[in-house]
Formats: sequence, C-alpha cells, structure tokens
Amino acid sequence: MRDKCYYTSGEFAKKANVSVRTIRYYDNQGVLKPSHISESGYRLYTDSDFAKLQKILILKYLGFSLEEIIDITINDNDHDYLKHSFELQLKLVREKIEHLKLVEQSIQETSKVFDVNQDIDWNRIIHLIHITNMEKTLIEQYKNSSNVNARIELHKNYSVNPVGWFQWIFSKLKLKPGMRILEIGCGNGELWKVNRSFIPKEASLTLSDISMGMLNDAKENLKDIETDITFQQFDCHCIPAEDKSFDMIIANHVMFYLKDRDKALNEIKRVLKNSGSFYCSTYGKEHMKEIEQLVKEFDSRIALSEVNLYDIFGLENGESELKNYFHEVSKYIYDDYLLVDNELPLLDYILSCHGNQHEYLNSKYVEFKNFIIQKINKKNGLRITKMAGIFCCKKG
Repeated sequence: MRDKCYYTSGEFAKKANVSVRTIRYYDNQGVLKPSHISESGYRLYTDSDFAKLQKILILKYLGFSLEEIIDITINDNDHDYLKHSFELQLKLVREKIEHLKLVEQSIQETSKVFDVNQDIDWNRIIHLIHITNMEKTLIEQYKNSSNVNARIELHKNYSVNPVGWFQWIFSKLKLKPGMRILEIGCGNGELWKVNRSFIPKEASLTLSDISMGMLNDAKENLKDIETDITFQQFDCHCIPAEDKSFDMIIANHVMFYLKDRDKALNEIKRVLKNSGSFYCSTYGKEHMKEIEQLVKEFDSRIALSEVNLYDIFGLENGESELKNYFHEVSKYIYDDYLLVDNELPLLDYILSCHGNQHEYLNSKYVEFKNFIIQKINKKNGLRITKMAGIFCCKKG
C-alpha cells in the first residue's frame, strides 16, 4: 500500500487547486520535481512539496520568470531555508501592495484632471507610465539586496579579524563634524549601520545607489540615525551635484562594476572639493580563491563570475589608474581570512555570485551541499583567503 504521506500528480494537483497539466509542466521544467517515483512509475509528492508549490505560485503572481523561480527555489528541499523563504515572500507581497496603491493613487489623480480640464496633462501621463513600470525592477532589486546580504553575512560571521570590514573602512575615513560625504553604491547602508555610534551628528551624508531596492533597504536600516542623511538614486557616471560639493566620496567595491571608469572618475573628481578625499575599495587576485577551487572540484564547468573583478580594477592595478586623476594615492590592505564551519552560509554565498553556478547546481543542490559538508568535516572548517583593501586618494 502506498504511504499516506505521498500524493499522485492528480491528487497533488486537486489538493492544490491547480491543473495536472501545471504540475507536469513544472516537473518537465525542473522547478518542482516529485519527491519519489514508485516502482510502477507513479510520480509522488509530499506535504513539503506544497510549501514549494506555494512559493512558486506566489513568485509567479509577483511577476518572476520561470528561470528566476528556478534560481530562487534551488535550495527549497532544505528545511533550514523555509522560514527565510516565507519572510522574503512576505516582503515582496507587501512591496507589491504598496506599489499597487501608488498606481491606484496616480490613476485617480490623473483621472481627476479630465473632470476640470479637457486638455490632456501629458506630464501626468508620463509620471503614471513611470510609476507603472517601477514594478518591473522590483524583482531584480530585491534579488540584488538578498545577494549582497548573503556575502556580508559570510564575512561578518566567519572572519577571524575582530575588527570587521566596515569598521576597518570607517577607521580609515577619519570623519569630522561638518563634512559633506557622498557614498556611491551604498547598498543596504551597512557601512553606516555598523558604525552608527561614531558618525558625527553634524556631518551630512548623501547615500546613492543605482537600485531603488537597495536604497529602500538602506533607509530602513538607518531610520533611527540622527545624522542628516539624503538618499538619491542615480548612476555615478553623471552625479547630480555642483562642482566641489563634497569633502569625501566613498565607493566600497564599486569601481570594477562601472561601464566607463574614466567618466565616473572625472565626475567624482569634479564634485570633490580641493584637498578632498576619495576612498575606493577592491579585491586582490587571491581573494576567496578556495571557494572557486571548491566549486570547480565539484564541477569544473562552474565559474562564479563571468570575469575576474580584480582584473578590471584590483589591488594590483588600481593604484596606477587612480594616479591619473588624483594628486596622492595610498593603498591599505585588510588583514583577515575566513574560517567556515557551517555549510549553509557558504551555500548562500556561492548561490549569490554572478556566474553560471545555477546552471549546474539546480538539479544537484543536495549533492553539492553534502559535498561541502564533507569538505568542512574533513578539515574541521574551511580556511578561505581574503585579499581586500582600500585606496585613499587626495585631490590636489
């Protein structure tokens, strides 16, 4: 007799109020495989599969593509991720609700114009288009934020240096009261969140990012800080500020992502005051090399990055480039390494990377997890090299 914990495709579909065709489609696409196949060939599902189906349907409703859903649900067989999964879904649903309220308000305000004026207010129409299109960026923004958080958490919890990365950077800045400071690519505001007690109240911060999702997270993280903070969404290739506006500009792990560093550096130099400082951090060639070796040992086809960021702008080549724009350039290296004794943060980090790992791990997540566990147990923890630092540049 079949175990009562299992459901056939038909029973599973009926209980979930979806069609059998939908279940078969998700099976064929690899997004929801059955937990068991009986000797007679029946595809059988369990109660835990309903949680995964629920997440798939929510993400589909929110506008995620099938490919994105596959990436996001890769580790859903791991119950340690279930709580985090529901928290992410709740956050996305609430964001969509707020967005729909904004769309509703914009439509109402635009419609009222026709009651008093027969002429079309094209500025309002354009504004409505922009508001409506905002939803298209919601998915990528929050995926990016989650990815950044995964990397931050690995370093925060497993670095051996008692002075964390963001504390170390902050110690190099030497902020003073009255300074006007701009951070480019602020992410979730972690630099200021970690050092909130040491920010001069009289300082003025402008935190910028190209992603509104990142800025929203930064606003939430920094809402209780008394320092004057302005949040702006813009591309640093064109900074919306007057010449010589800032005493200090910070770019933490940003320079290697820029499409045109020459244009961006000229903009940074333009808005920086004479004798002002520009701080930009980056990686060296040895950074996290053991993680790359680990995934390649599992499958040699995996590459965690399409390009090596340190080749674009790294500790080895960044100084000579910066000297073309700034009077004085100094380099400081952060002394640290990771000692990881838990597979889950390491998995999160690997899945957050920008390479092709999802292509080869989607169907092998459990196998890959066990592979990492064996490596950790064999060495009583994995030692991972960190090679990161910061350039301090002075404008002459």
